[in-house]
Amino acid sequence: MASDKTYRPIGYAWLADTFKVNAMPHHIESFVAEPGERRTIEQPDGRRREIYPWSAIKLETACDHLEFALKREGLHLELLRAVLSQIPATDVEAFVRATPTGATARRLWYLWERFTSKTLDIPDVSIGNYIALADPDIYYTGPEQRHPRWRIINNLIGNIHFSPMLRRSQRLVQWEQAGLAEKCKQVLDKYPPNLYQRALSWLYSKETKSSYAIEQEVADETRTGKFIGLLRAAGEQDYFSEKALCTLQQAIVDPRFASQTFRTTQNFVGQTLAPGVEEVHLVPPKPGRNLSFLMENWAKVSNDLATRSHIPPVPAAAIVAYLFVFFHPFIDGNGRIHRFLIHHVLARRKFGPDGIVFPVSAVMLNRPKDYDASLEAFSVPLKARSEYITELNDMTVTNKTLDHFRYIDCTVMAEALCSFVAETIEKELPRELAFLRCYDIARAAMREVVDLPEPHANLFLKLALQNQGRLSKKKRTIPQFEKLTDAEITGLEDAIRTAYADHMPEPGAL
Repeated sequence: MASDKTYRPIGYAWLADTFKVNAMPHHIESFVAEPGERRTIEQPDGRRREIYPWSAIKLETACDHLEFALKREGLHLELLRAVLSQIPATDVEAFVRATPTGATARRLWYLWERFTSKTLDIPDVSIGNYIALADPDIYYTGPEQRHPRWRIINNLIGNIHFSPMLRRSQRLVQWEQAGLAEKCKQVLDKYPPNLYQRALSWLYSKETKSSYAIEQEVADETRTGKFIGLLRAAGEQDYFSEKALCTLQQAIVDPRFASQTFRTTQNFVGQTLAPGVEEVHLVPPKPGRNLSFLMENWAKVSNDLATRSHIPPVPAAAIVAYLFVFFHPFIDGNGRIHRFLIHHVLARRKFGPDGIVFPVSAVMLNRPKDYDASLEAFSVPLKARSEYITELNDMTVTNKTLDHFRYIDCTVMAEALCSFVAETIEKELPRELAFLRCYDIARAAMREVVDLPEPHANLFLKLALQNQGRLSKKKRTIPQFEKLTDAEITGLEDAIRTAYADHMPEPGAL
């Protein structure tokens, strides 16, 4: 900010400073400025700063700042949980009695009692309409629960002690209006059903290989086959219990590192820079009670998101999958399960035709910076708030971090996943279907030149496509093609280039 102005934090920023709470960043920070003018400053990370003139905002007490924050900055439940436990009951009682039926007073009263497990000396509200805890104009909300004492509707996606947050950002609203599921149907309607069915087999294989490649791994044929089988049946069972997740993990990792339960030791995601030197990317929750609490609540929220329609399917899948990878409940396999869960939720929510698989991992693999940014939106500020020791590739977390995981804002992750899914529908899926149609055309044209054995013809086609439709001089000498004349090779090349004229693969794509 410019040095010729005096800025002072208000609302949640003031509360965090005053009560020494190092909570995860909120999507809004507010300040008063002298001299000042009303301004909104959009930040590169998607957050924004609201600047108010000094003369326009007069806040003195903690309750004044709480009122301002609840009115103008939305819900920052992690900070509220930490701050309200430090606010004396008498202060809250005085604030509520001043406007006992006011919406903000009731929200503050409700949150204080729920977070402290204490009861204020205030009678139940007996008149007035019920009000929503989370403003539905700002947030996507969950099933409603009415609480008559405060005449409050708890409409969080989860519960008061654990709830992912999802804002109605401009980008998410635009994706919701874009009708991605209908676009998918329109793409598939352009191709015959038998071509689509063949494409599915290839897409399952591509998604499997891409998901492993993101982890810089190559799966053997056994694990590849198991993962493809899981994708084919992604919507047929519930994968949110510990037993089901363990079974899933056992199917996709080396048997020596398979798990029977959630981890009982601290893990982390990082990169070894040198022997004994680790660059930490993600500090997951502590094992034991912390992880158990989070996974139990994750399972309840995930089941709700997979079976109800209050959250659009793609953002719902983002919440389920990204929370899972942030919690990292296994020593190995978390990333692949995270991406599998995207398909699981989309399948159960009937997003797209039965059996469809979106090659989302292929898009993530092609857009690593965007994928990393979606993960780092949470992992980077979390790391800054985590105290840990790493030794011999083991980690010990020395401070309390549970509250950072209770109310994760999943907006950035949902926006990213919508973008990935949109690209699979608008680019990847049509490209794969067109590629297969070109294959059929090419094979028919190749038969007109020479009727090669099927394995020989497919090898010729693959090698030619790797070289922009031409067989290299070195490849012409391999045993499968030694009986072909130069004229036949030229004819086969011409057939392939004509068939793939508008869909020639990029170098290295095959």
